[in-house]
Amino acid sequence: MSALLLAGVLGLGSVSARAAESAPVASANDTATLVTDRDAVGPDQHLRVGLRLQLKPGWHTYWINPGDAGDTPTLDVTAEGGATGKGGAIHWPVPVRISEGGLMSYAYINEVTLPEDLVLKGSSGTTLHAHAEWLACAQVCIPESGDFTLTLPASTADVSEGGAQASLFRKAEAAMPVASPFPASVSGGGVLTLSGKGLSAASVSQAWFLPQDGGVIDQVAEQPLHVSDGQLTLGLKFLKSAHRDKPLLGVVVLKDAAGQESPLQIEARPVGGAASAPGQAPGQEVPTGAGWLRVLLFAFVGGLILNLMPCVFPVLAMKALSLAKMGGAGRGAQLQSALFYTLGVTGAFAALGIVMIGLRLAGSAAGWGFQFQSPGFVVGVCWLLFLMGLNLLGVFEVSAGRLGQVQTGSGRSGDMMTGLLAVIVATPCTAPFMGVAIAGALGGPPVMGVLVFLSMGLGLAFPYILVAGVPGVASRMPKPGAWMGILKQVLAFPLFATCVWLLWVAAIQRGVTFVALTAGGVVLLGFAGWIYGVGQRRSMLEGGRGTVAFCRIVAVLCVVVCGAALAQGLRAAPAPVVTGASEAGIEPFSEARLAELREQGKPVFIDMTASWCITCMVNERVALDVPSVQQAFRDRKIVFLKGDWTNRNAAIGAFLKAHGRDGVPFYIYYAPHQDGVVLPQILTPGIVLSTIGK
Repeated sequence: MSALLLAGVLGLGSVSARAAESAPVASANDTATLVTDRDAVGPDQHLRVGLRLQLKPGWHTYWINPGDAGDTPTLDVTAEGGATGKGGAIHWPVPVRISEGGLMSYAYINEVTLPEDLVLKGSSGTTLHAHAEWLACAQVCIPESGDFTLTLPASTADVSEGGAQASLFRKAEAAMPVASPFPASVSGGGVLTLSGKGLSAASVSQAWFLPQDGGVIDQVAEQPLHVSDGQLTLGLKFLKSAHRDKPLLGVVVLKDAAGQESPLQIEARPVGGAASAPGQAPGQEVPTGAGWLRVLLFAFVGGLILNLMPCVFPVLAMKALSLAKMGGAGRGAQLQSALFYTLGVTGAFAALGIVMIGLRLAGSAAGWGFQFQSPGFVVGVCWLLFLMGLNLLGVFEVSAGRLGQVQTGSGRSGDMMTGLLAVIVATPCTAPFMGVAIAGALGGPPVMGVLVFLSMGLGLAFPYILVAGVPGVASRMPKPGAWMGILKQVLAFPLFATCVWLLWVAAIQRGVTFVALTAGGVVLLGFAGWIYGVGQRRSMLEGGRGTVAFCRIVAVLCVVVCGAALAQGLRAAPAPVVTGASEAGIEPFSEARLAELREQGKPVFIDMTASWCITCMVNERVALDVPSVQQAFRDRKIVFLKGDWTNRNAAIGAFLKAHGRDGVPFYIYYAPHQDGVVLPQILTPGIVLSTIGK
């Protein structure tokens, strides 16, 4: 570190030495030049070039990881002429830490040389062309850049000793971290451990870790140090978005009692163990070991409770037909039906989990139920359920072993498709216990995340497994008979009711015109189902192939027209939609508004909701939009902020993620000048009144 500070006192040397330093690019904040470690080049020379920044007092620039703010300097060098080549990556001296305003920066002050290697091919002289960009910061940050040209002549003499600017590179080299002689590891709880002979309380009085990459740890948090003979630990505070199954890269700086600093480049391998680092908040942990068993249990229970949610009723209604038929089936058929239904459910959950984890790894703010934020998906499910309802009413039939078995529940593919559909319509209903499970799945290793989603699927499929697997239960089901035809038709109406709900969701998302398109598609698909049924009945009665083919072609054309109309509707700009956030007494959520209200000392209740979330709608009807709760809000002058996540909203997604959630509903209450209190996902008036009354 001291080498960097001493570099500023060096002069430019003799006239011949100036050949190794370009003309300066100067500003009111700093002076920048391109320097080399040699004044001339020999055949196939290995050259070191660097950006030399001489910063005015009070100004700084940044390291490879600038910290919580700032930007990384860049240097692009190309050699042209008799010898050619292109510069490599910058070698980074160890920076100083600047903590200010709750943010941490890793920076260079006074003077620094940022070197990189340049391998030349050729035996003649060369001209270096370089472009550099950097930030110069004090109270403000100013983007700066420079273009540099430096000509180096050819020399047949020995130039291995270097030029007058070589001392800059030697001092920069002295400030580089060295490969750590101590093996390093880091636990899931954030405990960074160095082990090896020579580590002791006598040799290390202070230590700190500089992460090579941002977005891994809370960089401004304290790093508690513990040193014993042969071992050193630092307590780090992982961010929730950190990938803790990957090696942790960075620099550990060890400082002895005499003030001598030793920077060590480490690559800490991840190890198991859920112990928290000293001072780390439990909410920042990703489960490990036994903690994962708890998350898997929550996922299973959450999937089990999904069977009671309104979203799943239409699919369970169809499954009731299958259960009724099982009363007269053999044990093998019962187990086979349960197995393939479970495969459909767990496979769909695993696929959905992989998509969500992939989006999260790619930086997206996808959350649970995210597919219902797509108007195309909403309309597609609406049309599918409508066709299934027509099938239940007998408008058309699908022969055994095909997709239509989803409705009748018979056959392997039918059982699997029913399981798939159950997952598709179940995800808007976030059951209790699922919040912890989903947060763990999206924040932990991808493999464990997939296991969590599989556990949810097993929970959703478990009642059907129980009926099929326990001897005597299925046999006590009512025997098949004529009553099943009536039941089959009755069960079409929950599907139609679900279509009405999806039409409402589409209206919230894209406006009245889009609803008209969806409803028109319903009519066209109804005609397609009817004419397809006409062809089927004609085929059974008369066997006319031409008529059957005509009916099927017309039905397919209707489906194609629906798809084309939907695609065209999605390309059109959405109409302005008035959402629930404009209701009387309710303000739309924003981080700025929340900060303003909290600064004013006003109580704030936040409701994160979505029109496709049945649980959210039920909570509003039974717990929030009731006279006693509304009167309590008025009496206490509580400001109600509603975040509508029906359509994608990055601000709401970030707010949910910051509070360890990946889906709605989410409720939090901020009393004046106090931290927020998170409410359960299933509300009652008593829960709300108890929370706001504290």
